[in-house]
Parts: sequence; structure tokens; C-alpha cells
Amino acid sequence: MEGGIERVEIGGRTFDLELAMTTESRTRGLGGRTSVPEDGGMLFVFPDADLRSFWMYDCLTAIDIAFVDPIGYVTAIHTMPTEPPRGENESDVAYRRRLPGYSSRYPAQFVVELAPGMFETLGIKEGDRLSIPPERLKTLAAAAEPDL
Repeated sequence: MEGGIERVEIGGRTFDLELAMTTESRTRGLGGRTSVPEDGGMLFVFPDADLRSFWMYDCLTAIDIAFVDPIGYVTAIHTMPTEPPRGENESDVAYRRRLPGYSSRYPAQFVVELAPGMFETLGIKEGDRLSIPPERLKTLAAAAEPDL
């Protein structure tokens, strides 16, 4: 499954989301990409639900992010703008410190990243349930690598 594509319907549109199911792929995320396809994005899968926070480390394009609980309800949505890249004389520690974090607000087991503004375009809000069948979410979670 890792590195595969999960076809998901969100707000009446179909998206082909890259699966991020290992610590390495979840850490890398969409970092280094210059755009997110209108019909693409990433689905981060964790083996358990927990309070989660994402940031724009090495991200070159704005991203919409939705945190999702174990049965498919959206706990938080954010549009994460691009941040100035790490400066030539900026240490990695200083770079990490200046990046804002975006919180799930409640325990989340999945994270969906789409092109910026997409959740608003689709009319998806906090508290909405995504149309991914709960059985499929359980299967994905069971196959996810625990964080190291």
C-alpha cells in the first residue's frame, strides 16, 4: 500500500491521493513539491488517533489540510501558506522554530492534503464526514507503520 494511490471522493469530486503510511513518507509529505494537482494530493495514515500537528517544512506551495478522526469526521481544516525557505545562514533548528504548526484540535488518525482552497471550494467544513468507508480506514490504519 505504501507509495500507492487511494482514490477518494470528497465533496462530490474524485481525488487520487498518494498514501503516506511510513514515518519517512509522513515526514517528507509534499515537501519539495512546487504544486498540488487539482485532482491529487496526499493521504497520511497513522496507526492510531492522536493530537497531531503539521508544518510547512520544505514546502514550496500552499496546501489545504484536513485532519480526520478514525471514522472519517473532519476535526480541523487549515490552508497552510508557503513559508520563506530556509535561509542560507539559517540553522535547521532556527528554521524549524519559525515555522507555524497547524493542529488537529482533537485526536486524528488521518490527514488529507489537497491544493490550496480546495476544501472551501468543495464546501467541506470541520465536523463533516468524508465519504471514505470506515472499513477502508481501519484497513489502512492497520497497515500503517508506527511512528519511530
